[in-house]
Amino acid sequence: LAYLLVSFLLISSSISFAPHRPFVRTPKFVFSSNKVFDEDAYETDRLSKDAEAMDAMKKKAEDEFSSLRTPWKWVIRKRVWDLMEAKDIARFPRPVHHRIPNFDGADKAAKRLSNLPEFLEAKCIKVNPDTPQRPVRHLVLEEGKTLLTPQPRLRTGFFSILSMDALSKVPIEQCTNSKGVAKHGTPVTLNDKYTVDLVVVGSTAVCPNTGARVGKGEGFAELEWGILSLQGNLDASKTLVITTVHDEQVVGDIPAGQLTKHDVPVDIIVTPTRVVRVPNRAPKPSGVFWDLLSPQKLAQIRVLRQLKQEIEER
Repeated sequence: LAYLLVSFLLISSSISFAPHRPFVRTPKFVFSSNKVFDEDAYETDRLSKDAEAMDAMKKKAEDEFSSLRTPWKWVIRKRVWDLMEAKDIARFPRPVHHRIPNFDGADKAAKRLSNLPEFLEAKCIKVNPDTPQRPVRHLVLEEGKTLLTPQPRLRTGFFSILSMDALSKVPIEQCTNSKGVAKHGTPVTLNDKYTVDLVVVGSTAVCPNTGARVGKGEGFAELEWGILSLQGNLDASKTLVITTVHDEQVVGDIPAGQLTKHDVPVDIIVTPTRVVRVPNRAPKPSGVFWDLLSPQKLAQIRVLRQLKQEIEER
């Protein structure tokens, strides 16, 4: 009994003097000078989130029709998506419904864009992360410019910056999809200082007269524009916006004066066959319209919550 008592006291003593190690949750993705990047985990997470987002967009379409908020946008989206599939001008990923649709000739449109003086003069170009603009992202890097691109739906972060000056040993093609951006890009924080010279967006449909565009229905292009203009990273009154689309996506029935106050029109439309400089561009917004953001959107996007908190604390 005495032996057992002494043993118990010794064990208790060793435990009581052991250093305390608090539980620390390891982040899924670590961005630092020594990056730890799990490609399989990233891709699995991305595909899962994409499926959730597409389901949410389908429900949103049904809700907007029932509440008659902006049903005309969904009429145009569905018509263009159906047309692209029917004429087989859509390209992977398919079907193109509830996406920024990839299209036949996206590489030709990108090359035509890269010859514009506005592109040649720009140093930092923001390009959306969707598939049809991947050739644009490639040309931005190939021409030695700085690429600013958001993480898809801003769900894993904010923006990433890439420049081949810092990635000379990495093939450009590995840096132009979302996985490559996450792996090789440098994360940008909300308060980093830089200037965007040109913005390239994807579209489902676009008007050649006013530049009014219809996206896929989530509003991220507008949200990103709003954040960048609010933070002083772009001048909403001067920064040009360009979209690359198929000729069939250039439509004339987007109703004038029916855009919501956060919609961002484009200045130039580039297709595989032509360049359209919009003659009567609608006004561009500036800043974030908090009254248009749902509690769900705020809950999903960390950078929005951070921005809102910073504004409230100023």
